[in-house]
Amino acid sequence: MLKFFLNSDTTAYLRSLESEFGESTNSIRLELNRLEDAGMLVSNFQGNRKVFQANKKHPLFGEVHNIILKHIGLDHIVVTVIERLGNVQEVYLVGDFAKGMDSKIIDLVIIGDIDKSYLINLIEKAEDLVKRKIRYLIYTSEEFNGIAFEAPSLLLWSKE
Repeated sequence: MLKFFLNSDTTAYLRSLESEFGESTNSIRLELNRLEDAGMLVSNFQGNRKVFQANKKHPLFGEVHNIILKHIGLDHIVVTVIERLGNVQEVYLVGDFAKGMDSKIIDLVIIGDIDKSYLINLIEKAEDLVKRKIRYLIYTSEEFNGIAFEAPSLLLWSKE
């Protein structure tokens, strides 16, 4: 069985990718292997499953990541909101976008000690900019410690 990790919390199985992309499992497998051969993906076996992950060491990883963020408008949110909020530790994308699906709503989880009234002001501006609604949850570092996401998540920004 083939299993594709989008990040440490998000997985997509070959059959679900087949239905999502409307391509045969063989075509998807060939593309995953091509991306691995190009160094964009790395893989390992977990039992009888071949697991693919994005190769964060690939020289184009940052550029591809930025293209994805720009495509959905999240680059504006990251730059506009995070830098001015205070002591932000991490920001995660959750919900439909984290599952690889387009949506009119962007769901974010923000970890850190931030100015909530300023966040609301910036969120309103960002919504106009990206033409999507933004929902958010805020946790302090202490509150977030040990919380596991129920749905797929994608780390958008980290202080480290």
